[in-house]
Amino acid sequence: MPAATLAHRWRRLRGSDRFAECLRVLFALGGAVGWCFATSRLDAVSPALLGVIACALAETEDHWRNRLTTLLVTLACFALSSFAVQWLFPYPVLFALGLPLATFVLVMLGAISERYATVAGATLLLAVYTMIGADQAGVAMHPWHQPLILLLGAAWYGLLSLGWSVLAPQQAVRHSLARLFDALADFLTGKAALFTPVHGVDREALQLALAMKNERVVEALNDTRLVLIDRMGARRPRGATAERLRLYFMAQDIHERISSAHYPYDALAEALFHSDVLFRCEHLLQLEARNCSQHAEALRLRTQAPVATDTRASARDLQSAVVALRAQVDPPAEHLLRSLDALVRNLLAIQAQLQGETPVELPAAGADSALQNPSPQTPGEAWTRIRLQLTRQSFRFRHALRLAVALLVGYAVLHAVHPRHGYWILLTTLLVCQPSYGATRIRLVQRVSGTLIGLVLGWATLRLLPFGPWQMPLIVASGVMFFAARLRRYTTATAAITLFVVLCFNQVGNGYEVMWPRLLDTLIGAAIAALAMHFILPDWQGRRFDDVLADTVRSDARYLAQIMAQYASGRRDDLDYRVARREAHNANATLSNALAKMLREPGRHRGGSETLLRFLATSHVLLGQLSALGANRQAMLEGPARETVIQVGGITVKALEQLAQSLANRSAMTRDEHEQVSTDVPCLEGADDETARLVIGQLTHVLSQRDRLAALSRDLATE
Repeated sequence: MPAATLAHRWRRLRGSDRFAECLRVLFALGGAVGWCFATSRLDAVSPALLGVIACALAETEDHWRNRLTTLLVTLACFALSSFAVQWLFPYPVLFALGLPLATFVLVMLGAISERYATVAGATLLLAVYTMIGADQAGVAMHPWHQPLILLLGAAWYGLLSLGWSVLAPQQAVRHSLARLFDALADFLTGKAALFTPVHGVDREALQLALAMKNERVVEALNDTRLVLIDRMGARRPRGATAERLRLYFMAQDIHERISSAHYPYDALAEALFHSDVLFRCEHLLQLEARNCSQHAEALRLRTQAPVATDTRASARDLQSAVVALRAQVDPPAEHLLRSLDALVRNLLAIQAQLQGETPVELPAAGADSALQNPSPQTPGEAWTRIRLQLTRQSFRFRHALRLAVALLVGYAVLHAVHPRHGYWILLTTLLVCQPSYGATRIRLVQRVSGTLIGLVLGWATLRLLPFGPWQMPLIVASGVMFFAARLRRYTTATAAITLFVVLCFNQVGNGYEVMWPRLLDTLIGAAIAALAMHFILPDWQGRRFDDVLADTVRSDARYLAQIMAQYASGRRDDLDYRVARREAHNANATLSNALAKMLREPGRHRGGSETLLRFLATSHVLLGQLSALGANRQAMLEGPARETVIQVGGITVKALEQLAQSLANRSAMTRDEHEQVSTDVPCLEGADDETARLVIGQLTHVLSQRDRLAALSRDLATE
């Protein structure tokens, strides 16, 4: 193979977002194994390696200063849980009281922030690892040996992670931005499909698919924002961080422009069926999707994105096609051409940003915060977040209670079935029991199938490599494979960690002895998790859809209010506007996510799913129309046109708020209530300039989508 090809593959491997973590795990596991052999402490292999894995699972993408704080908190939680387990292990009654209480508290701590949720989950995992170690070694001799070795393994990985963060402070930011631009590329590709001017295209299905892609973009935007906030702190960004912040703001603006819907796509395709304008729009969007992918690749490989001359040529051809369309003897209607012009301006703005022709400016110093920090700033605020979740309606509270009871039942079952090696039941229950039914069902299948594969591989390995020292490289490799696959291929990850466990146990005993118990306990633990999801405060998505729908429409209303204010005061991407825009997209993504979860639930809990799918598609179209208003916002001169625009905007905001209130109250709007809005809209003849006509046309589309949402809400109320 040519050296250039090998070098390119190495750069791509090094640029993978999994490479750094896997390399850290490789060093940590290899170092732990080396220490155990150098000191002749083979009995320490299992707890040391399990400590490394637990700490790696607790890792967050923080700056080294915050990572140091997180590491200290993690080690403190690990020490408390591990020593508590070791102390209570000989006393089953006390253990049975402490296990569900600790589980409930740790899960509820996740309400503070995602960082605490990650640490709490890893702490629960380490507690079960301590149980497994105590079960394996016994507690009569050296009772604190296992917890100390677990903590040493965790501290060893933590130090490696901390050093890595010091040496590569911008790596997490680059990878997060790369995932964001990949998500934008996928979204642009989905958007391009809407412009195909072909009869019979199911654009409602395309809108649903686009809503799912939008959910991934929103998730990537939120993840990138958190990483940037961690790097900036309270300081004004400088250097590489400032440049990455500009890329984030550029991605935000591109997302708003991609989301824009300037005219109903079916009507646009019908009116321009014999023109090549829509084909050119589709082609330009596909080229821009490729440009986004190139930006993602450049971020991963730390290179410059290439300048795409074909994109510029395509943009010029699109402009020429619109000019030719206007010059026809019988051109399309003026309102359609006005929307088409706005659409083309939007596509050209995306192209200019991707080519660096219109660099994004950061907010002026002292004007407002560059990004809103979502973390609690005081202990009182952290407690408030937990307190607000202490209600039966909270999914976190329900999951905490469900998991606590499930682990208690698992503890009782393991004592009834076989106390020896029975703690794998708790491990399986902990990992399989997820907050939603659909996620639990998927994880159950993946866990059981992965365990079967791993046990077969373990049996074959023990037959081929019966001697412990020769198995050490395979132990390290299986641990690395677990981390390489755990986020995308959980079945493979489970098979790898099962092989890891079998080989670890073989170092101090007989690996064959744990195979059947491991399989039996996996089946028992998975069954307990499934039963808990069915019978202990089941979190069926259909029960919370009223609140989700209301929040979606309410967030749209706040977004529109911020947009309309800027048609009076002028365009500015201030904090209030960005927060309103983000909340609108987050609410839409939450609706998409909740609907996806509901479709994985049993049939009797999927009532109204077809109507909800239409609601999601319509809601996504409405958000696109709001995004079009946001993408084209500019100050309007004082006069009748501006007054008319502000008045119609206010009526539209009020109409959305009225629908949101109706959904929240679980009362369908009557036809008279939503038809009253149409009679309140003033005469549009006052809109005597191009901007006013465009804005009022968009607001008319918004009101039309609002009426359709109101009709769908009535259908939901009768189902």
